[in-house]
Amino acid sequence: MIEPPAPEARTNRRGRRSRQEILDAAARVMSVRGYAGTSMSTLTKETGLPKSAFYHHFESKAGLLSAVMEQGAHAFFDAMREAHRNPPRAAPPTSGSAGTCDVMENGEEFLRLLLVLVMSREAAEAPEALQTVIAVREEGRAYMARMIRSSFESAGEETPDKIAQALAAFGMAGCDGAFVALRSEGGKPVAERMDRLAESIAALGEAIVTKG
Repeated sequence: MIEPPAPEARTNRRGRRSRQEILDAAARVMSVRGYAGTSMSTLTKETGLPKSAFYHHFESKAGLLSAVMEQGAHAFFDAMREAHRNPPRAAPPTSGSAGTCDVMENGEEFLRLLLVLVMSREAAEAPEALQTVIAVREEGRAYMARMIRSSFESAGEETPDKIAQALAAFGMAGCDGAFVALRSEGGKPVAERMDRLAESIAALGEAIVTKG
């Protein structure tokens, strides 16, 4: 006879489930309304959970935002790493643009919230969440730098790092722009813009190689 789960195990499962429901609802609502425009009453309506459940899992609304951003960042960068797993060495940046586009489109909710927070400075009202936003942007630049560096490995020992440092911020800005275009131009695919961005990075990198 199979023994039923202990009461503590059932309680833990319910707790994990309610925490995830809160995170999912907060990500969905905040990405549309922003941080300031998302009230606890709205989230309780979205989840059907009482306010006490929110404060059981999160100390504050700022803590909730921070957790939302951490979850979104982990999922986004995990998907990005999977999309670019085992790329060919010294491949042009264009070789990974299709995977990048898929990740951007599937991670729309997270990216929209991230840009809302960056552009509106709403996260400044919540220092804990602001630090998470800053960390996410830094991780994004570091990831972009690694992708660029791997595309120029044949240029020697120091040159790939030089190119990556010079172009990582440019690449991030291009990705930001491609995502904004995706949402502002009738949902047109971002693939063409990402291909142009990759070609631009490749051309600029080659120019740095030529200059030495």
